[in-house]
Amino acid sequence: MKRLILGDGLLGTALRRQASWDYISRKKDSFDFRDILTYKNLLNGYDEVINCISCTDTYSEERDEHWELNFEGVANLVDECNLHRIKLIHIVTDYIYSHSKVGVTEKDVPVHCANWYTYTKLLGDAYVQLRSRDYLLIRSTHKPEPFPYEEAWVNQIGNFDYVSAISELMIKLISKGSSGIYNVGTKVKTMYELAKRTKVDVKPNFVLADDTTPTNVVMDISKMESELAQS
Repeated sequence: MKRLILGDGLLGTALRRQASWDYISRKKDSFDFRDILTYKNLLNGYDEVINCISCTDTYSEERDEHWELNFEGVANLVDECNLHRIKLIHIVTDYIYSHSKVGVTEKDVPVHCANWYTYTKLLGDAYVQLRSRDYLLIRSTHKPEPFPYEEAWVNQIGNFDYVSAISELMIKLISKGSSGIYNVGTKVKTMYELAKRTKVDVKPNFVLADDTTPTNVVMDISKMESELAQS
């Protein structure tokens, strides 16, 4: 099975280091993810494509870049993969569950927080479900390691983890040939608890950045655990 990673950001780099899969990136290969014509030839010969390209500026009020990268670019990639019978592994975010119930499953209704990032990520997620003929959707959050900030939220809780842990779980699902939608994460923790693992002097922060930042994105990860437990 020949696999290609799109993107060399935090997640793309972690996947490449752990799995040694091929990769292309906008920086290395000078393509525009918003224009499928600039990179579709680079997909030739691959059985699976793992899309790690995204606009992740959660606090930006600018619509266009989020729309073009997180929705339009994903839609074009889905159609191209269908044309060449390539399986698409697409990375979403647990932020699409921001206003859903606690412990949300893959079958529950995702209700996103009020920013362009999560809105367009949800649109991309939906398009993959609607149009892709062969896909794996991963809903998750990964953090840089070690924790890079001076403060960490005490009142944000979820299944997030460092990128090394999350990418390891993703690689296991991808390598197993899993399809459909999976919540991917580790045991529930606060962001402060996660930060303390790698930055012992991190300060607790009790005030979220703004009202669009979710406090609780706890997911039900039992589907993932069951899948990975099977031989």
